[in-house]
Amino acid sequence: MSGQGRPEGGLTLLPASVEAYLQALPAPADPLFAELEARAAERGFPIVGPLVGRLLELCARLVQAHRILELGSGFGYSALWLARGLERDGTLLCVDVSPENAALAGEAFRRAGIADKVRFEVDDALALLDRTSGLFDLIFNDIDKEQYPAAFPKILPRLRRGGLLLTDNLLWQGRVATEEPAAASTRAVREYTRLLYASPELLTIIVPLRDGVGVSLRR
Repeated sequence: MSGQGRPEGGLTLLPASVEAYLQALPAPADPLFAELEARAAERGFPIVGPLVGRLLELCARLVQAHRILELGSGFGYSALWLARGLERDGTLLCVDVSPENAALAGEAFRRAGIADKVRFEVDDALALLDRTSGLFDLIFNDIDKEQYPAAFPKILPRLRRGGLLLTDNLLWQGRVATEEPAAASTRAVREYTRLLYASPELLTIIVPLRDGVGVSLRR
């Protein structure tokens, strides 16, 4: 969710006509989601958008998530989608370095009626991983891309077997395939992706939706 190190421009590699077709398929957006999408557009703040949001909810439901960790929560847009997929007694732990984002997210969670399910920490995601115990059913990683490789060995022990690790921006506006010499953020995304695919504990696929979403099952 953090915008640092993010390529400029749009957030999808799909042809405009295909993107428009996909956007038209879901039912009309919840007014709160629509409001947050408008806020993101106004501020130029990157969010996952409704197509990836539905994927997050679907994955949470598939693993019957009781405990979810989101790394890089911004002002809570993707967390709202994840919360929709939580089990009735489930909880969601969010982290972002911005106190302003935390305050905005808290208001969104209250309006959505899920404030009792969510804990939002203002901290560095890697520091949170170091001091967090227990296993999660689903982890969504959307921190600054330069942190991705360092995050990987901290994330994996926190994910239960049969759980899902979801990672945003793995196609990085196509730069992972074309950018030479590569910027630090591009090199970091490439290395993180290599780690995902090389791990014998994970089965990974990149879904070419929006900017590329990694879906990794812990075996």
